[in-house]
Amino acid sequence: MKRSRTPEVYSITGARSGLSEDVSGRTRRYLISMGIRTACFVAAVLVHGPLRWVLIACALLLPYVAVVAANAGRESTPRDTVEGIAPEDVPPLLPGPSEPPPT
Repeated sequence: MKRSRTPEVYSITGARSGLSEDVSGRTRRYLISMGIRTACFVAAVLVHGPLRWVLIACALLLPYVAVVAANAGRESTPRDTVEGIAPEDVPPLLPGPSEPPPT
């Protein structure tokens, strides 16, 4: 069995992830897109025929798609993953003692 380096952490809140995590995720997606674009250019040089034009078209369109995806903003947290307690499910508070406890 493979042991992971960091234990899995469960989120118990509806708060967003940190800004640094968001920026690093968007940077990683952008760099992957640019890597695919570079591969399309290299393959377009090596391939002949109609596939060359498809690869060139992909290489020209990928920067637009990558920039739009990178600038899409922070990912929103789905609201339905955090379950709340309905007011009807909470038992009412019972009255406490009328006198304060002796000190």
